[in-house]
Amino acid sequence: MSPSSSSSPITLPPSYATHPFTQIRTQPHPPNPSIIILTLHRPQNHNAFTDTMRQELETAFQMFDADDRVKCIVVTGSGNIFCAGADLDVGFRQAEGERGVREHRDGGGRVALAIHHCRKPVIGAINGPAVGIGITMTLPMNIRIAHSSSKIGFVFARRGIIMEACSSFFLPRLIGYSRAMQAVTTGRTYVASDKVWDGLFAEVCEKKEDVLPRALEVAEDVVRNTSGVSTYLMKELMWRDMGSAEGQHLVDSRIIYQLFGSPDNNEGVQSFLQKRQAKFTGTMDNTKVSGYPWWMPIDTQGRPKIAPTGGPKI
Repeated sequence: MSPSSSSSPITLPPSYATHPFTQIRTQPHPPNPSIIILTLHRPQNHNAFTDTMRQELETAFQMFDADDRVKCIVVTGSGNIFCAGADLDVGFRQAEGERGVREHRDGGGRVALAIHHCRKPVIGAINGPAVGIGITMTLPMNIRIAHSSSKIGFVFARRGIIMEACSSFFLPRLIGYSRAMQAVTTGRTYVASDKVWDGLFAEVCEKKEDVLPRALEVAEDVVRNTSGVSTYLMKELMWRDMGSAEGQHLVDSRIIYQLFGSPDNNEGVQSFLQKRQAKFTGTMDNTKVSGYPWWMPIDTQGRPKIAPTGGPKI
């Protein structure tokens, strides 16, 4: 398990195609079953986010993280919409009293962290409008591919709430503080090809029907040609940096030294020299990386480790 994941045992399904989810669908990609297509599936409700969808997404990504059969996940939406945001017919659940405030964990943040903690590459195939949690849940993904005319919106200021799903951490790091501030201050929806989103999407497709096939094409290339161990560690090095060039030099020097001669390093070099397809078999469980994690994992499931004793309550 990843350092921030739950320590409780994960039961892996015999087949993702038959797993009894109700608001998402999971289906192995037929040409390469190690790629899982996860579809947000509330087509009559524009794939709007509910607590049930939150529970199912958390469960799915915990399983993907633990399952060596899974090498990459592609997330898309049913029909012509990716996700219209939180289901406002359900409404916002208000915490009750001081205990509720202190113990509440934003549902969107729980999904974002489940994706963030997943050690497998995740690609967002944003096939239509994505608003609120519909876009914030994609920020921890490795790659985002969108339909160029799809409306994308961080509309929180227009709903009287704040940006959620850890997006205040991810968004400015992806597109810069100036563009992030424009997006959240106006609360407007902008099409995916708008300059305000420069840096957010790896690619934009002119045709909506091209988004998922393109995302799967990228996923196939990733699974066929890259080490999952390398990809995961590089993602963590970028998101969990040491705060300075010198600090980063120390941590990446230690990790690269330990990867020299690892199964995936040997395979990567030999396949290149022999001009053949690489067959990477390394996982974080069979690759020794001492000092991992190099950051201090934070338990977000329980109560805060240190409760404030004075000053303003939050």
